[in-house]
Amino acid sequence: MVIRKGTKEDVSSILSLITELAVFEKEPDAVVVTEADLLRDGFSENPLYYTFIAEENGEVIGIALYYYRYSTWKGKTIHLEDLIVRENKRGTGAGFALYKKIIEQGKIDGVRRIEWNVLDWNINAIKFYEKSGAKLLDDWRVVQMDENGINTFLNQNT
Repeated sequence: MVIRKGTKEDVSSILSLITELAVFEKEPDAVVVTEADLLRDGFSENPLYYTFIAEENGEVIGIALYYYRYSTWKGKTIHLEDLIVRENKRGTGAGFALYKKIIEQGKIDGVRRIEWNVLDWNINAIKFYEKSGAKLLDDWRVVQMDENGINTFLNQNT
């Protein structure tokens, strides 16, 4: 197995893994991002995200997709958006290798925090993260506004 930086040639595999994750998370119809979006947003002059790829015998079996954020308290941070390993390749060490690569990248970049979200029912992931030394923050809630919410808000506050 090899862990490497993602390239534009990986876009279809990235989208395939994103779709597989959506099925795992019981949201099979939630993915609206396209290969064109992924290509433009991750592999242009000013990328919005970066990836590490887990590859085995020339096959992409996992990805870690991340981007940089800025904390008013900590400065530069990394947000790990998703760490995905194909279902039939879980337990092979690919997830750990990708996770380690993200943490190594954070160290190289001098970030003061790496953060991500985990679903409360994903007990295996929670146990893994806790065992690795990560802290789960029970007092914080994730807040999102979807496209419909954005439009509704703007229509009501114009």
